[in-house]
Amino acid sequence: MIHLSLIASCVVIIDRLTKYFFCSNLSHGRSIKVIPGIFHLTLVFNTGSAFGLFKDWTRFFIMTSIIVIALILFYCLRYRYKDILLITSLGLILGGAIGNLIDRILFGYVIDFLDFRVWPVFNIADSSISIGAALLALKALFDKRCFTI
Repeated sequence: MIHLSLIASCVVIIDRLTKYFFCSNLSHGRSIKVIPGIFHLTLVFNTGSAFGLFKDWTRFFIMTSIIVIALILFYCLRYRYKDILLITSLGLILGGAIGNLIDRILFGYVIDFLDFRVWPVFNIADSSISIGAALLALKALFDKRCFTI
């Protein structure tokens, strides 16, 4: 449980610090070219889900985040797995879910700023959730015992 908490806490801290930094230094919609045409830093307030889908469903996303957080915590407390890859992936998803949940509760939207121009703008929490989900999928694919109780 310590490993899960440490990973989730690091994700939340890095997510909050980066969001604070970009909100303090960029105005909404403003973009800074890092690698022109490829990577920009663009401040966007997203009321939807990934890719900006389902705009203004804030209450739904708050409830969904709370359920995901509760399920991860229940799963980890109940089964106390020691598999480092499984716990790491769940810690990344947990930290990302908490980071975006904080935004939705405080502001009613998620703060995004990483802009690769060929992909919707995203943030550290989104990246953490995606990496955690990919690791979890790999774990499930190659380890048939992954979710056996």
